[in-house]
Amino acid sequence: MIRQTYQTLTAAVMIAAIAIGPIASACPFCESVQQTIRQQSETMDAVVIASSLDGELTRNLTTGVVKMKVEKVLKGGEHVKAGQTVDAIYFGKVEVGRRFLLSGVDPPNLQWSCLPVNERNEEYIVKATEIEDDPVARLRFFRQYLEDEDPLISRDAYDEFASTPYEEISKIGPDMDHDRLIKWVQEPEMGVDRKRLYLTMLGICGSEKDVPMLEEMLKNPTKSVSNGLDALIACYLTLSGEKGLPLINELYISNKKAQFSHTYAAIMALRFHGTEGNVIPRSALSESLHKILEREQLADMVIPDLAKWQDWSQIDRLTKLFKEVDPKDNWLRVPVINYMRACPLPEAAEALKEFEKIDPEAVRRAKAFFPAPVPVRPKADEESTTQINSPENPSSVAESTSGEPVLSVAKPTDHPATEPRLGTRYAAAMANQTPALSGIVAQQSDLTEASNPWEFACVLLVSLASLVIMVFLVLTGGPVVDPKPEN
Repeated sequence: MIRQTYQTLTAAVMIAAIAIGPIASACPFCESVQQTIRQQSETMDAVVIASSLDGELTRNLTTGVVKMKVEKVLKGGEHVKAGQTVDAIYFGKVEVGRRFLLSGVDPPNLQWSCLPVNERNEEYIVKATEIEDDPVARLRFFRQYLEDEDPLISRDAYDEFASTPYEEISKIGPDMDHDRLIKWVQEPEMGVDRKRLYLTMLGICGSEKDVPMLEEMLKNPTKSVSNGLDALIACYLTLSGEKGLPLINELYISNKKAQFSHTYAAIMALRFHGTEGNVIPRSALSESLHKILEREQLADMVIPDLAKWQDWSQIDRLTKLFKEVDPKDNWLRVPVINYMRACPLPEAAEALKEFEKIDPEAVRRAKAFFPAPVPVRPKADEESTTQINSPENPSSVAESTSGEPVLSVAKPTDHPATEPRLGTRYAAAMANQTPALSGIVAQQSDLTEASNPWEFACVLLVSLASLVIMVFLVLTGGPVVDPKPEN
C-alpha cells in the first residue's frame, strides 16, 4: 500500500464528491455492485414477464428484434397488457417460449431491455415486486435469499442490503440467523463483500459470547479477513464496547509497524462508531484517534473527524504539527487549518493568524477549496470537549481585550485525570447563547466564505487528472514513490 497513492486518490475523490453532491447513505462496509432489480424497476415506465415467440430461425438476425408475448404485467398496466405482443432487441440465444424480464421506457412506443430469467428467477422477481414499500419489510424478504444457489438471486439480495442504511438494517436484528452468520464469517472462501455485510449483521444480532472468536480473527488474520478488516473491527467493537479499544489500539492504532491498510481499516471502524454506532462514546474514540496524531504520515486522516466530533482539545498539538511538518509534505497543513476554522475558540483564531504568517498559500487553498468541517449530530447523552456557558461552567463566556465576548475552554486541570473532558455540545448550546456570542461564533466560522468558482473548477480538473494517472500507474505497475518510513 503506497501512502502517496492513497492520498492523491482520496483527495480527488473527496473533491469530486463535493462537486457531485451528497451520496445516499448505505450499509457502511458494503459495496453495492449494481442497482437491484427492484431499484431498476422503479425507474421504468413498464415491467413485464414475457416469453419469446421467435426462435433462432425466425428472429431478425440483422436488427436483433425478437417478438415476445407479455405473460405478466408487474408495472405499467396503463401502457401494456397481458397477452400483448411486443418487439424487443436481444442478440443472445433465443428459443420459442424462453422467458424474459422486460423493462420498458418512453411510452407509448416503449423501448424494452431484456433479462433472461428461469422459473426461480421469475418467482423471486414477482414476489419482490409485491413487497410493501417499507425498508424493514424488504430486508426481511431479501434476507432469506442472501446465499441462494442461484447467482442472480443471491447477488440481487446482497445488493439490496448493501444499498440500505445501517439504521434500517439494525431494525431486523431479531430476524437474523445468528448461527448461520457465524458460519459465514468464518468461511475462508466467502467473498470479501459478503463477509463485510455478514460481519455488520453479526454486530447487530451478536453478543459478548462472540467476542473471543472475533479476537482470535483479529490477532491471527487470514488474507480473507484482512480484506474486510474494517467490518471485523467494527463488529468486534460493537460487541465488546469501549473495553475492546485497547486491543485495537495495540494492534493497529499505536503500532507503527502495522500495515497502512490495516491502520486505515481501524480508522474507518472508529469513524463508523463515531457517526453511526451508539455503543462507544465519542470521547473514548477520540482518545484512540489522538494516538494517530503521533504518526505524522497518517495524522491528516483523523483531523477532520476530531473537528466533526468537536474535540477541541488538540489545538496545541495540531499547531505544533503545522509548524514542524516538512514543507515538502504539506498535505497535513490544510486539515489542521480546517480544524481551526471549525473551532469556535479564540485559541484557534490566534492559531489561524499564526498559520497565515507561516504558510499563507496553504491557508488560502484551504479557504478556497474546502469547507470547514461541519459537526455531526450529537449522540444520546454525549457531549463535546468544549465548555460553553453551561450551568456547570458559568464563567465560560469571557471578554477579550476588545471587550467582545469570546468562548473559553475549561482547562485540563479542571477535571480529574480519570474523568473524560465533557461539556455542553457546541451545536446544541448555541440556541441558548446571547446575540453577541452568536455573532462572534459566526464571525469565527468560514462556512459562509465565498469560493472562487474558477479556482474550484481548476482544482477539480487537476484532481480528476491525478485520479486517472494514479489508476493508470496502479494498473500498469508504474513507479510510485514510497513514503518515508515512520520513526
